[in-house]
Amino acid sequence: MVTKQIKELEVTKAKIVALEKAIARRLKKELASLPGKYGFRSLDEFVEALQDAAGGSSRKGRRGRPAKAVDKVKRRKRAVITEETRAGVKKLVESGKTGSQIAKILGISLPSVQNIKKAMGLVKARA
Repeated sequence: MVTKQIKELEVTKAKIVALEKAIARRLKKELASLPGKYGFRSLDEFVEALQDAAGGSSRKGRRGRPAKAVDKVKRRKRAVITEETRAGVKKLVESGKTGSQIAKILGISLPSVQNIKKAMGLVKARA
């Protein structure tokens, strides 16, 4: 009885593999016909139109990846750590503020706060 079910399972698996291959062939054929179906002369024109519609860039960056849209990404300006900043960190640490609170108050990053605290010896040694 179990051997009969195992044979049925093998037959079903073979049917699934055949069906997957047929679907892959059909999908490939349908995808290849898309540019012509939408009135484009080449695949490159079609891809460029898709990227434009998605808001992406058709220009390629390093290693063939799409170039990043620099205009859309706002980058923080690099903080200049001055003696006043260091004094402010020391004062806020002594008043019991957390690192993230200090970073927010002084407008610097948390790693900058941690580096300043470490340089000033304001961090507790790990046990």
